[in-house]
Amino acid sequence: MNYNIRGEQLDVTPALREHVEKKLGRLEKYFDNMDNTDCHVTLRVIRDEQIVEVTIPLKGLILRAEESHGDMYAAIDLVVEKLERQIRKYKTKVNRKNRQNGSIKEMNEEIRLDRDLAEGEDAGEDEFEIVRTKRFNLKPMDAEEAILQMDMLGHNFFVFSNADTDQVNVVYRRKDGKYGLIEPE
Repeated sequence: MNYNIRGEQLDVTPALREHVEKKLGRLEKYFDNMDNTDCHVTLRVIRDEQIVEVTIPLKGLILRAEESHGDMYAAIDLVVEKLERQIRKYKTKVNRKNRQNGSIKEMNEEIRLDRDLAEGEDAGEDEFEIVRTKRFNLKPMDAEEAILQMDMLGHNFFVFSNADTDQVNVVYRRKDGKYGLIEPE
């Protein structure tokens, strides 16, 4: 893995860098080839809280986790545990789905999303200012796989290309904890 470790309001010491690389290196056992995979790690301190954020874009999947703790090393350990749980959950669902379908679907496109969703602020009463624009490839998938991706990213909604209808759809998490699907007419 190629590690991109950056610190916000703290210096990334060689010992801290070594700890991050050692702990995140444990994730390589879950995948066949992660040699060219980028791993983005942000370490930050906000009011005595040590926050670790990790994003690993893989082919057809984005792993992302964030944890905070009073100790930076403990926060790193917690975020790695969270990523391992996500990977196990994802692999279990994929294996279960493959057994049901009888074949393995190839994941052929890479989805790239940042952790922040586009947020706009009112510029005036009748005007809206777009402060961020995102572009990403829409991978054909079914609604169940889109919900899995949304949960893995920790987002409240996910835009995808419906493999059955070839249309752009949105899945979202409702306030009651269930999921919704938005389809064009």
